[in-house]
Amino acid sequence: MKIVHLTPGAGGMFCGACMRDNALAGALRRLGHEVSLVPLYTPLTLDEPAEIEERIFFGGVNVYLQQKSALFRHTPQWLDNSLDNQQLLRAAARLAVKTKPAELGELTLSMLKGEEGHQAKELEKLIAWLTARPGVDVLCLSNILLAGLARRLRAALSAPIVCTLQGEDFFLDGLPSPQREQAWELLTQRAADMSAFIAVSRYYAGVMGARLRLPAEKVRVVHNGIDLSGYEPAPQKPAAPAVGYLARLAPEKGLSTLSAAFKILHERGKVPGVRLRIAGSLTPGDKPFVEQLSAGLAQDGLAQHVDIVPNLDRQQKIGFLQSLSVFSVPAVYGESFGLYVLEALACGVPVVQPRHGPFPEILEATGGGILCAPGDPADLAAKLEELLLDENRRSALGRAGREKVLADFSIERAARDTVNVFQSCTAGVPPASGSAGVPPA
Repeated sequence: MKIVHLTPGAGGMFCGACMRDNALAGALRRLGHEVSLVPLYTPLTLDEPAEIEERIFFGGVNVYLQQKSALFRHTPQWLDNSLDNQQLLRAAARLAVKTKPAELGELTLSMLKGEEGHQAKELEKLIAWLTARPGVDVLCLSNILLAGLARRLRAALSAPIVCTLQGEDFFLDGLPSPQREQAWELLTQRAADMSAFIAVSRYYAGVMGARLRLPAEKVRVVHNGIDLSGYEPAPQKPAAPAVGYLARLAPEKGLSTLSAAFKILHERGKVPGVRLRIAGSLTPGDKPFVEQLSAGLAQDGLAQHVDIVPNLDRQQKIGFLQSLSVFSVPAVYGESFGLYVLEALACGVPVVQPRHGPFPEILEATGGGILCAPGDPADLAAKLEELLLDENRRSALGRAGREKVLADFSIERAARDTVNVFQSCTAGVPPASGSAGVPPA
């Protein structure tokens, strides 16, 4: 198949959705398909070899200027091209301050209006590039926030549009009112332009299916997978027991809950020498939160027991995971999936995750960890302590989780199931049974 996949950059930070899309493109190519992974807004920041096209569409500087001034909606091509320069976009991403949903209401609405929005010129440039590459079989949108592009793209390419659902509700719910309500209504309308949706978990299929009023037959579930190359258990156990965290260093990922749980764990004193190791993407906007967290740990006398190592590359990330005894990202909201769980399990590290969102589904499928009460530091501390004190159980959970990830959560499996959905759209028939044919819960 000839597949075009549109994926937005995340403003210079490591982004789970970007890495998932990049790994999926590589796996699809290894299956023999022709894939163009097209970046939007900013260059993608990845921790593995890039599978992307060099040209960036809907460059963030152009998108912003066209939102703010009608003049930039009619500028010549040479000026637009200069503003889409990758070095300029990377610099703009590093300096950008308007990255929070509360500051992006009007721009989000404009993008969701597609051909009727202020960035319609950018959409036509993308269409001109795509129509010069004839024979596209299916076009995939990385997330529902790109839904405004679908109507014109479908008409211009005469190809089905498939949209992935992977965590957009958190951003949308953060928009200010009335833009928040308007955005959800626009999305409900624009959802009709899609041939199918791929949700990354049964949990999230249910969430977005209900909120967008999607017909059940249009929503398919394809669990995320990861590129397993290099993921191995540690050759020897850590020198000291270590609790680990690997996700964006942001409040919504539950880092404050984990910090409070570690304080309880340390004060109880049943696990001598236990350390808290924190890694993940750190953006300029998240620095005040991390500084406040670090100050709190220092005030509690815990600073010398905590390591914070942000923005790791792939090899550093694997080494970090191998240094852990147990892993937890106690997200305070309903994640769509949580790739970090697969990454930890692939290294044989058992997990403790909150009993909400997709985590019960993932742990049931992998058998690689235990659940705790959401937002409850005391219960999280108790569950972490339980595993840290029981090496046999910890090893059994890590081993079971790794075996299931290797068997069922590779990026190659995800690619095959994704192709199944794509082919069903081009053939006009429902997907075959299997993980790609699981209806939403």
